[in-house]
Amino acid sequence: MSSNNKKLTMSLGPVMVDVEGLCLQSHEIERLKNPLVGAVILFARNYQDPKQLTELCRQIHDVREEPLLIAIDHEGGRVQRCRTEGFTHLPAMRKLGEIWDIDPDKALLLAREVGYVLAAELRSCGVDFSFTPVLDLDYGASEVIGDRSFHQDPDAVAALSDALIDGLAEAGMAACGKHFPGHGFVEADSHVAIPVDTREFDEIWESDIKPYVALGHLKLPSLMPAHVIYEKVDSMPAGFSTFWVQEVLRKRMGYQGMVFSDDLTMEGASVAGSIVDRANAAFTAGCDMVLVCNRPDLADELLAQLTHQMSDASLQRLANLVPNDFSMNWQQLHNESRYVKARQLLEQLED
Repeated sequence: MSSNNKKLTMSLGPVMVDVEGLCLQSHEIERLKNPLVGAVILFARNYQDPKQLTELCRQIHDVREEPLLIAIDHEGGRVQRCRTEGFTHLPAMRKLGEIWDIDPDKALLLAREVGYVLAAELRSCGVDFSFTPVLDLDYGASEVIGDRSFHQDPDAVAALSDALIDGLAEAGMAACGKHFPGHGFVEADSHVAIPVDTREFDEIWESDIKPYVALGHLKLPSLMPAHVIYEKVDSMPAGFSTFWVQEVLRKRMGYQGMVFSDDLTMEGASVAGSIVDRANAAFTAGCDMVLVCNRPDLADELLAQLTHQMSDASLQRLANLVPNDFSMNWQQLHNESRYVKARQLLEQLED
């Protein structure tokens, strides 16, 4: 994991954008040169095989003197962007929770191996960071979360995610917990709807937030709030809420890590207005960086109008997510005994 002493030598911006295909287009290079851009998120459409992914990451890193952070949603189960040509099939996190109920020690070992393989494969291709693990509790209500969650018991979620984060760190990758303070209780999918959680604050604090408290910012150097309205707490979704980000997260919990908004193009973010209004609402709430995915037109609109700059504190939080060490390339990784043994252990998790 990255050292807290690492510094970014020039300012990167507070916006994370995506790219269209398997290689960078000229207009995308110009977009990535915009000083308001600080990171790039990849999707399944950006992956063909490890060689192509490695070249795409090289192209992205070469755009700026201070390389942009390359991120991806790569959790395992349904949310695994790189699935073919040698990438390991990773289980849904619920599988680890089921093993936890029978043999907690085995579940913790496998969680660490999942984290290590996940990160080692991505790092060998040049990807810096994955938005994982999911810390939402499995209440059996949310289809969009569902088996992405480890367990309903917050203590099990904390323990299993802690082990997975150890595996990520072993391969040189930082972690990101999501979706704070918890998306598992609501049925609606914030990609296409505006979910509303009707619980009182104390109930959420005593359940969904427990994994975040247990891990803290040293173990969990970044997190992502949910596009969920907790109506008895605040009228705005958590990522646009000064109460959730500043009062609860920063002050009550003392959290000092990076706070990413969830994708501002999701329906759950629409309550904040235009794309510029959404970004400004997230920054006002206390987010360090905003994501604009799958809508290059809105990304360009935001980059043309946004005036927000990253603070020194936000830049340091971003720097803490940048891998410190050079990783093995794809061939070297597949000849490395630690990795080979980890993959063999994970074969028992095949569905």
